Amino acid sequence: MSLKSSVLICYLCLLSPIAYADGLDGSRLSLNWIIPFGAILLSIALMPILFKSLWHHHYGKIIFGWTLVFIGLFNWQFGLSSTMQLVCHAILTEYIPFMILLLALFTISGGILIDSNIKGTPINNTLLLLIGILLASIMGTTGSAMLMIRPLIRANEQRQHRVHIIIFFIFLVANIGGGLTPLGDPPLFIGFLKGVDFIWTLQQMGLPVLLNTTLLLTSFYIIDRYYYRKEPQPYLNNNTESLVLNIEGKYNFILLILVILTVLMTAIWETNISIEFLYTTISLSNLIRDLSLIILIILSLSITTKSLRIRNQFHWHPMIEVAKLFIGIFITITPVIAILKAGNEGELSDMISVVTNSSGEPINNMYFWLSGLLSGFLDNAPTYLVFFNLASGDANILMSNFPTTLLAISMGSVFMGALTYIGNAPNIMVKSIANQSNINMPSFFGYMRWSISLLIPLFIIDSLVFIRL
Repeated sequence: MSLKSSVLICYLCLLSPIAYADGLDGSRLSLNWIIPFGAILLSIALMPILFKSLWHHHYGKIIFGWTLVFIGLFNWQFGLSSTMQLVCHAILTEYIPFMILLLALFTISGGILIDSNIKGTPINNTLLLLIGILLASIMGTTGSAMLMIRPLIRANEQRQHRVHIIIFFIFLVANIGGGLTPLGDPPLFIGFLKGVDFIWTLQQMGLPVLLNTTLLLTSFYIIDRYYYRKEPQPYLNNNTESLVLNIEGKYNFILLILVILTVLMTAIWETNISIEFLYTTISLSNLIRDLSLIILIILSLSITTKSLRIRNQFHWHPMIEVAKLFIGIFITITPVIAILKAGNEGELSDMISVVTNSSGEPINNMYFWLSGLLSGFLDNAPTYLVFFNLASGDANILMSNFPTTLLAISMGSVFMGALTYIGNAPNIMVKSIANQSNINMPSFFGYMRWSISLLIPLFIIDSLVFIRL
């Protein structure tokens, strides 16, 4: 988004006379309010194919245009006050904290240069993916993806067939690998804040993550071996006698740990203290978290030399792309989430009702597929929360009486974020970094051909093995 656009939105926020504290009443909204969000999704999916040059140079303006259409229509229907409340709430309490966390992980991990002469063979690539998977549940999918993507690209920079490597990286490191602990992926972290035990997540998600990663890593090795044999003969014969590994910017590892601790501690810190800013209520713990992350960003930029970031092929473009795309998504997705939250009183009541049978018992497979498929196109964190509340909203009841239902929601929200580029924020960041490294990543639908053919069969296995009706 341009500076002028940001100033405009902030100015409009100042016009709002009352706080947007209670949220948007989804029971009052028709399905027509989903159209602007759908238009943004279609723009992301189709315009890079149909109007490649136009999209490349003006995608920020296009997203902002659809956002302004939504704001204008919402203002016409509900008035200036409600419109400004919605915009301020979306930006100040959701978009800005989201971007600050991404920026912290992106900046700090970009200050760590893992330089080695490791060659991108099938076994080495599989090991690099495995390391990324293990790190994802410790430092989060975004942190692990931003740390490991550059070493993986460097290991394969001489290869001609590399697209499949990045796609499996998105599947495994940016999504499924984070399913082991609440630190790994935002949906599980929200469950943790709602009372789901840390150990419960580890125990229940352990086998699904193990099965999925084992099957995907095996598939990757077979596919990568096939493409590896198609590489030019000089590349195949260029064997490295001994491994050389050099890590620079090690102080950034400490900053990454501090990011994790900051998010964890401020999230579990209960306080009723809050401030009013631009007519939006912001809790003290969230404000301290965001300010602390900004300080860590500044520290990383200060202690890391520019030459190291240049050698690490660090660019700001992935963050700029995510910022421009998600500003529109965060604003226009508001009525979609509100309608889902309205449950049986909203326009999507027919879809919501299919997760419960005539006896009032949860249909676990429907919880799995609905929470998952929606997470593939919506923000997976609020989608998790919608179905968590729909199932009971009480973590103790879900863990003791309906553990399979809670597992279904957790698996669907985490695993199926890999279905599209926008299913999880790291997906599109990895895609952008790969494009910057001259890897011609597939289009939105081109990526989905991979995800549908490889992931949907896997998710069917998940539903048969782990989820009972």
